[in-house]
Amino acid sequence: QVQLVESGGGSVQAGGSLRLSCAASGYTNGYYCMGWFRQAPGKERERVAHISIGSSRTYYADSVKGRFTISQDNAKNTLYLQMSSLTPEDTAMYYCAAARSGGSCQRSDGVNYWGKGTLVSISS
Repeated sequence: QVQLVESGGGSVQAGGSLRLSCAASGYTNGYYCMGWFRQAPGKERERVAHISIGSSRTYYADSVKGRFTISQDNAKNTLYLQMSSLTPEDTAMYYCAAARSGGSCQRSDGVNYWGKGTLVSISS
């Protein structure tokens, strides 16, 4: 059984930084990609960043480019999201996601596995 468990959320002031972690367990060898999505109150879930497992290529939403960095530690089966220069617009529940071959980490309907989320709150 695949499990994704996020941690690292919290409340910080604008301009601050946070690092989110996602610990993956279960059959992780079949992952095609992993990524982070977020959902703010009243808004749709949106992709923030994702990484292709095979090539390690990374992709970012325009809104976070230059501020967020996604990375993975294969030895620890852990995905990270380093976030800096945070703004109140980054306030959301952040979800770790993974997709098998044939799936996609670019959109929420392509994801096969979801974590339960970790809350990020940025105050001005």
